[in-house]
Amino acid sequence: MDLQESLRGQARAAPRSGIISVVEHARGRPDLIPLWVGEGDRPTPDFIREAASASLTAGHTFYTWQGGIPELCTALARYHERTFARAFTPEEFIVTGGGMQAIQLALQAVAGAGDEVVYASPAWPNFSAALGIAGGKPVPVPLDFSENGWSLDPARVEAAITPNTRALFVNTPSNPTGWAADRATLEALLDIARRRGLWIIADEIYTKFFYSAPRAPSFFDIATDEDRILYVNSFSKNWAMTGWRIGWIRAHPALKSVFENLVQYSTSGVAEFMQRGAVTALEEGDAFIAEHVERARAGRDRIIAILRETGRARLAVPEGAFYLFFAIDGIEDTPRAAIRIVEETGVGLAPGAAFGPGGERFFRLCFNRRTDQLVEAAERLAAWLK
Repeated sequence: MDLQESLRGQARAAPRSGIISVVEHARGRPDLIPLWVGEGDRPTPDFIREAASASLTAGHTFYTWQGGIPELCTALARYHERTFARAFTPEEFIVTGGGMQAIQLALQAVAGAGDEVVYASPAWPNFSAALGIAGGKPVPVPLDFSENGWSLDPARVEAAITPNTRALFVNTPSNPTGWAADRATLEALLDIARRRGLWIIADEIYTKFFYSAPRAPSFFDIATDEDRILYVNSFSKNWAMTGWRIGWIRAHPALKSVFENLVQYSTSGVAEFMQRGAVTALEEGDAFIAEHVERARAGRDRIIAILRETGRARLAVPEGAFYLFFAIDGIEDTPRAAIRIVEETGVGLAPGAAFGPGGERFFRLCFNRRTDQLVEAAERLAAWLK
């Protein structure tokens, strides 16, 4: 009996991560500098861990609010007010089991079997894989690359829309390219969504990781309360909480009960002691975020300077997020080259082919790490390139 054949086709077709083969090839190597995943090298700050530990010690281990404890929803509203200089209410926020669950629930709410969602590519592959597993169809629209930067043509986005299109998925600042949509591009996308009756799923997780202003442009700057926008976000990046698996959705208050039900029938909520840590992150973590972003900026600038000196790296300086997405003259097969690079240098890179159309000849490098480690990695890569 073939057990796999008895499963749903969409489950069987779920793609294997294009990064895993490189990771498994180099796992355990003593001189490894792993720059292939989307997290830094810092553990969660003490003040956040201590708040979660105190809650756990106090016995906060029971079932809790499906959409998040009131204190966390209130803290999310205050954080958004500080960040976007406009009013928010606790009723707009739903706590989820990480940014990935936020994306899954947003997709469940607006798209299903046979529906299409248009997105800019290269892109973090988990979104398109989650949609495919649900029976939907992800429709990529390639970003344009030049060494002056990445860009998105809204006219190409609109041309990709069909009668089956239900939503636009917009990740800005972008993983993996570092592209950040300017206000004019966001306005054009919102105009398309309004005219065509589409939802927007706005993944603005890297809003604070923006290097020319305190934050990146956002749909919050231009949208009205009645616009069909679901914002998905996570505690993972700003507060170094990747392993916690806690995130949130911001939606119109009229949708809160719907998303509470979706949480109920998936995870039934996030552990209270984790939510208590998240409250402290929001209320006491602004200084940590600012330092975290400056550290990433310094790493970005150092590694770019070293790679540019080789004359073989083709890149645009990322406007946001904490990834360098670069090509190497003469290399087209990035999955094979990533294996060779980690074998010969000990530097772990993610092959750009893992991020879909438009990424095939690039590598992704996470620069959210100690500067000395990044310099060592860049010098190894530079020596290899020469």
